[in-house]
Amino acid sequence: MGLRVAVVGATGNVGREMLTILEERLFPADEIIALASRRSVGVEVSYGDRTLKIKDMETFDFTGVDLVLMSAGGAVSKEWSPKIGATGAVVIDNSSAWRMDPRVPLIVPEVNPEAIAGYDKLNIIANPNCSTAQLVVALKPLHDRAGIKRVVVSTYQSVSGAGKDAMDELWMQTKKLYVNDEIKPEHFPKQIAFNVIPHGGDFMEDGFTTEEWKIEVETKKILDPKIKLTATCVRVPVFVGHSESVNIEFEREIEADEARELLRESPGLMVIDSHEDGGYATPIDCVGEFATFVSRIRNDKTVEHGLSLWVVSDNLRKGAALNAVQIAELMLNKGLFKRLRAA
Repeated sequence: MGLRVAVVGATGNVGREMLTILEERLFPADEIIALASRRSVGVEVSYGDRTLKIKDMETFDFTGVDLVLMSAGGAVSKEWSPKIGATGAVVIDNSSAWRMDPRVPLIVPEVNPEAIAGYDKLNIIANPNCSTAQLVVALKPLHDRAGIKRVVVSTYQSVSGAGKDAMDELWMQTKKLYVNDEIKPEHFPKQIAFNVIPHGGDFMEDGFTTEEWKIEVETKKILDPKIKLTATCVRVPVFVGHSESVNIEFEREIEADEARELLRESPGLMVIDSHEDGGYATPIDCVGEFATFVSRIRNDKTVEHGLSLWVVSDNLRKGAALNAVQIAELMLNKGLFKRLRAA
């Protein structure tokens, strides 16, 4: 017996990727329903070799649906996720709306699968920020081995993390530069083509941005509240794939060679770390891949116990859609879907 699965926001970058990954990983669904706002009704999206027509989320009856993968933004999720959860369906939400709610688990399956125990308070599970997801997968085995005290992370985030309009802006600006047309930034505050923008989210009173704040507080909730973390988020002219430069200070000694082997043996990670030209992962290498890639692993000699490393991942996959499907698989493996359990 399979599940009834709905994808809300199925016309967006992440929603389409969710449909792709459900099919790729052979998730046991008897029915897949593609939902979005009224203006998208009738639009066709792909699910494997099938085509699904978008239905209106606001008029759809969620009764009898087992799983809802929600990727429609924070405002929509705040309004609709509790209503959907009340019908008995489990909502795995990709927005920031529920991540820091103490009633809602925030899960990366390779890192804190035990947190799923609290899912049934609201029938809502939160997916972390795309940059957080790949970071904590790399940090987890190192933290277990040597105890992380402090992390300094600088992100190099692709435009797909800001949505389809952001991808279109990079594409159009690049074309205009080649023919010497005028550039007028619309989605980003400055030109993104052939540029980098040290700004993600909204500015806060302390000078950090909301994107930087999310990485800090989500890492603490997922991994360990005692970890100190500071982040600088930078948007770069890359279509897909987030990169991170990560500096870590530990409580106990750990050498780069040991860390390299430990990461190689850890779930969800791929180590590419040869000390030669091209012996490292870049965003292009990770597009379409499930793994989070780690490279440039080396000791930091400026602190007693320190490492520096480079982390790259497909932000539409591990940073969003893949992690959501992995959470659903975790529920499946634990027998948490009520209809399957009853059967």
